[in-house]
Amino acid sequence: MSDDLKKMYKTIMDDHFTPHMEISFIDKDKKQTLFYEKVSWTIDGVNKGLRYGENPGQEAALYRPVNGNLILGDTQTIKPGKYLVSDIELLQSGKHPGKTNLTDADNALNILRYFGSKPCAVIVKHNNPCGVARADSLEEAYAKAYMADRIAAFGGCIALNRSLDKATCEAISSQYAEVVVAPEFEEGAFEILQKKKNLRVIKINNIDKLNNFIGERVPEFKALIDGGIVAQWSFAPTTITKDDLIIATTEYKGKEYTVARKPDQKEYEDMLFGWLVESGISSNSVIYVKDNVTVGIGTGEQDRVGVAEIAVDKAYRKLMDRYSFERYDTPLALLEDQDKLKEIENDVKNEKGGLIGATMVSDAFFPFRDGIDVGLEQGVKAVVQPGGSLNDYQSIEACNENNATMVYTSQRSFKH
Repeated sequence: MSDDLKKMYKTIMDDHFTPHMEISFIDKDKKQTLFYEKVSWTIDGVNKGLRYGENPGQEAALYRPVNGNLILGDTQTIKPGKYLVSDIELLQSGKHPGKTNLTDADNALNILRYFGSKPCAVIVKHNNPCGVARADSLEEAYAKAYMADRIAAFGGCIALNRSLDKATCEAISSQYAEVVVAPEFEEGAFEILQKKKNLRVIKINNIDKLNNFIGERVPEFKALIDGGIVAQWSFAPTTITKDDLIIATTEYKGKEYTVARKPDQKEYEDMLFGWLVESGISSNSVIYVKDNVTVGIGTGEQDRVGVAEIAVDKAYRKLMDRYSFERYDTPLALLEDQDKLKEIENDVKNEKGGLIGATMVSDAFFPFRDGIDVGLEQGVKAVVQPGGSLNDYQSIEACNENNATMVYTSQRSFKH
């Protein structure tokens, strides 16, 4: 890379956004105004805001709400003062954060908020999770999330819901990451991360209150090419517990169809885990999870069959890379020994990319059975989807033919 190109990524911008912002919603004589202030940090004695936006050359600013409360119908915004990402504490920055660093951290917390009962790790890259895992220890959760997609985790944002211990910090410091987000750091742990000078280490003091953000909404704004703005309430999953899931059943041409096998406890656990991870993934998306770990994540595709196939392909390729790294300490792309490659290829093929017994998660219904068949052919034994297609009976038949179970959430989970 030439010096000019390198300089492009090192440019620190002084943005020209104003220190305060107001957004008003007006209906006849009633006016509701949200008041915001720009956020900055003191780094090396210099007050700095966001490094830049999505790309160098795009000025950007972070604002946090300081007053006002928007109420529209039965929904109201989170009250000012209940901060997470907009009030972060930078323990170490190297380079101060850019827009994508904060949005990655935000989406990681968007997922992490549902998993407070056990240690959990979320690794996000370009605003999509590439690895999510729950386990009995934080070190194990991070290791599983990282190995779920070791390649995509390069340069990612790592968010954890427990105080960072030295063992987990050692594991993190042996890889390249852009951002680490945690609530606390055990004695001696932060010093390990300090060796990575350009690693942005973010402490979020209220991360222990993440579960309080479940079901909370904020107004979201999307600017259009002509300056127009689309406003919407943020998404809030309504399927949070086992009791919220509905055993798949439908009626077609006077005949009732019901999935023959109900989920077992382990399948219910993976269904809920997968569905809540799904809420942080760009649509169209299909993902596969197994034992509280993501196995294959397909994002942002235009057709449901295609994204289901992409998630399968990723599961195979990521597992091959994992075996190459674990067995021979060599990334798959650099493994030249043909016998070793063949051995790994055969093992992954026999295990069907780790998908045997996995759960398939879809953010919208399957319009036909061809999408669901993609997962079932790989040994998937549980499916969670919104339901509501005229052809739900086809998906139910597909599951019954493969001794698989299926539940509905009755809620679509698109994210764009």
